[in-house]
Amino acid sequence: MNRKRIVYLMLIFGTLIFINACYYDKAELLYPSNAGATCDTTGVISYSARVAPILRAQCYSCHSATGGSGNINMSNYANDKIIGLNGKLYGSISHASGYIPMPQGGGLMSSCDQAVIKKWITNGCLNN
Repeated sequence: MNRKRIVYLMLIFGTLIFINACYYDKAELLYPSNAGATCDTTGVISYSARVAPILRAQCYSCHSATGGSGNINMSNYANDKIIGLNGKLYGSISHASGYIPMPQGGGLMSSCDQAVIKKWITNGCLNN
């Protein structure tokens, strides 16, 4: 009886390992946010029209005045500009070495969202 339980538990454990090993976690490929659309980063990227909506959707729920995780408050332009210019914003969202990957516990932002934020930073984090 005891031997049957051990064999049964080993089968369950082995099945769980097998199922977990087959997990495909490329969220951008599985759930493309802009399927068929192109990512336009030409010209000046508008903070209010392009950058703030991305940050609001991806970052503000954890990094706000009320929920400032990691002591980083991103709830407004002034704070977003600071972390944009010091490299923390792009380093984190691109999962670069030496930065805490964000969003925490999630995959990479879409390559388009990353490109928009990078272009905004490259242009000097303008408030436009």
